[in-house]
Amino acid sequence: MPEAFSGASDFVVVGAGLAGAATAWQLAVRGHQVTILERNVPASHDGSSHGSARIFRYAYPDPFYTRAVVESKGLWDGLSAACGTPLITPFGAVDYGPERNPRLLASVLAEEGIEHELLSAADARARWPQIAFDTEVLWHPGAGVIDAEGAVNAMISLAVEHGVRLLADWELQSVERTGTGYRLRSSAGETVGAGNVVISAGGWLPALLGRLSLPAGFVAGLPEVTVRQEQAFHFKYRDHAPADHASKEDASNDDDGGAAPGAGGWPTFIHKAADIQAYGLPGGRDAGFAGQKVAEYNGGKLIPSAARQTGKVDPANRRRVVEYVQRYLPGLDPKPYAETTCLFTNTPNEDFLIDRVDNLTIVSPCSGHGAKFAPLIGQWAADLADGSGGVPDRFRTASPAAVTT
Repeated sequence: MPEAFSGASDFVVVGAGLAGAATAWQLAVRGHQVTILERNVPASHDGSSHGSARIFRYAYPDPFYTRAVVESKGLWDGLSAACGTPLITPFGAVDYGPERNPRLLASVLAEEGIEHELLSAADARARWPQIAFDTEVLWHPGAGVIDAEGAVNAMISLAVEHGVRLLADWELQSVERTGTGYRLRSSAGETVGAGNVVISAGGWLPALLGRLSLPAGFVAGLPEVTVRQEQAFHFKYRDHAPADHASKEDASNDDDGGAAPGAGGWPTFIHKAADIQAYGLPGGRDAGFAGQKVAEYNGGKLIPSAARQTGKVDPANRRRVVEYVQRYLPGLDPKPYAETTCLFTNTPNEDFLIDRVDNLTIVSPCSGHGAKFAPLIGQWAADLADGSGGVPDRFRTASPAAVTT
């Protein structure tokens, strides 16, 4: 039974994934009294922030996001210094495929002064013979792999050092308006008071929206939020030592993300072919440092919310990814030796959702690309929640409608 607690905090943050942990940390270092409510444990396996492998990359067709990655990287460096542990391991990234437009990505990186190289398919195959490239290839060495669970735990630890109270096994049932703020009630009947609330519930957000005492006009202005139960598969390297294990010692030696691993090393990749969009990255400790994590982007089934996830891998998705590995990744054994499910929470245009009304802030770094921005999302959300700053307008689509109740 979770500990009962009824005291009020300046801020209550619901959800201890990457975004929630980052927001609580940012609020705490500003001197606010903060409580974190987590339905399970921080970086829980049934959420979106567990495990050791998320892609950190600069390549976006939209310069806004590339500039945001640069800003986020500075915050990642500060977080790593504060916790004494490198949280991004450098591997570099390759982007390719007829739907990926490597030349456009290269032009964005050039405009922002980010190191990169545009290679022909033949030159790329010579450098990485374990990958069957089908178009020219963008290479940028500043990319890498984020230890998501390590980052959550680091931010939670730093937040607790600044006085944050963490209540685990506390499943939110409802949020009610009071004369002085909000009363949050758990499924077990416990209550917590708050002057301000930040909801960072990931894939549970769709099921919670009706229980947050939000103005009807604000809810109507929110983008549609959908949830997919995704699958990821680990495939063993065939011929060479895994680059992720070899490069761990280099992770903190270069301020811009580190040099590329050797030609035999595996980079992260995003490949947009005509019939499938796939991504891959060294699997790290999740896969015993033995192979590459590969998945189909948005290849999972839609579910109403995270509460409806089954944890069961879809055989049809497994078959598609295995066929993809057989066709495009000759450096991998095409029989997966490990597999898992995860959650993608999506908005229609893949922008984030960071918006606020009546002292309640909703934070949803959606669409499978939010991990790399975690400390920046925490900064944006804290700025909005405590009134010290704003967030980009593209993340606040509900605010114009908030006046209609």
